[in-house]
Amino acid sequence: MSDKKNKSRTKQNVILLILVIVLTITPFIVAKGGSFAGSDDQGTEQIKKFDPSYKPWAHPLWTPPSAEIESLLFTVQGSLGTGIIAYVIGNAHGKRVAREKKDNDDASQETKEK
Repeated sequence: MSDKKNKSRTKQNVILLILVIVLTITPFIVAKGGSFAGSDDQGTEQIKKFDPSYKPWAHPLWTPPSAEIESLLFTVQGSLGTGIIAYVIGNAHGKRVAREKKDNDDASQETKEK
């Protein structure tokens, strides 16, 4: 039974890995020569096309000294967020597994006492 479950899980992981690779590569094939820059300034430009009197009402508190630093900070922010989400999911999973193990141990203990 366990072997069948492992094969099913392996198959699922391979399918998910293929989907991730396809989703990662597809934008580069579909948008050849496209710009993958941020949209902050592009949004303001589009608004000013339709309303030349528009003035942005929010301004950054600090502007990074270069695009590389901005990209680095964005990546660090994303990585920290991913780490926090992974920790919360892993912690919840660990608690669930521990609770199930305790319930199984309690049930087997009750069976032995009878």
